[in-house]
Amino acid sequence: MLAVSITCFSQETEGNFYTAADGVKIYYEIKGDGFPVVLIHGFSGTGQGWKNGHLYPDLLAAGYKVIILDQRGNGRSDKPHTDAGYANDAEAKDIIGLVSSLGIKKYNVVGYSRGSIIASRLLILDKRVQKLVMGGMGDAYTNPEWPRRVHAYKALMGDTSFHDVDGMIKYIHSNPAFDVPALALQQKYQPSTSKQELAKVKIPVLLINGTEDHDGGSETELHKLIATSKLSYVPGDHNAASKTVQFSASVIEFFK
Repeated sequence: MLAVSITCFSQETEGNFYTAADGVKIYYEIKGDGFPVVLIHGFSGTGQGWKNGHLYPDLLAAGYKVIILDQRGNGRSDKPHTDAGYANDAEAKDIIGLVSSLGIKKYNVVGYSRGSIIASRLLILDKRVQKLVMGGMGDAYTNPEWPRRVHAYKALMGDTSFHDVDGMIKYIHSNPAFDVPALALQQKYQPSTSKQELAKVKIPVLLINGTEDHDGGSETELHKLIATSKLSYVPGDHNAASKTVQFSASVIEFFK
């Protein structure tokens, strides 16, 4: 069983902390009173990033209860520096535990980039998920030895021989707020979801990619792997697509 504990963060913020089974505190915020939607941010991001696009306010305006969180290792959440802190679907289990602590019986999910990889685990691990959106992701993450993941981990650990992740590494090291050991462990234990698991998915899934996004493998191949999926395109590259009006409109139409 996952431990359940909720404590207030402070009067100066809108959020709270959920304490996971291993004692890691996860920062989250809830707004709205309707059907719950959990938004999962990407690598090195925080839940606040959703407020920079159209989806977060549009979901609230459409009457949904919107839950954002900082995944462990990011933002206001704790940042363990142990292998156990990220192994065995720790990040997906944080979301499952948080949702349970809130008494939620059914919910929808939107993940983007690495958040889609974590969302994919919820497809397999939590039958309460009713509809799920994976943005900015193709089929590459189904490979447990995805070279980009392996190279990112090694580069964050100091190996300078992998130049395909130079842009990511430069960005991480340019911001002193990032916890590099925690980010490295997130790459080391980033989960994959097998093609066999995806073939068993029964709930509706929406895949959304930017027209200029080629970072995560083939979205058309991922579409083939999930029989219940729909594939949609919106303008933009990997960094911009999730913030667009079109991304928001696609998600809300799918949820209807």
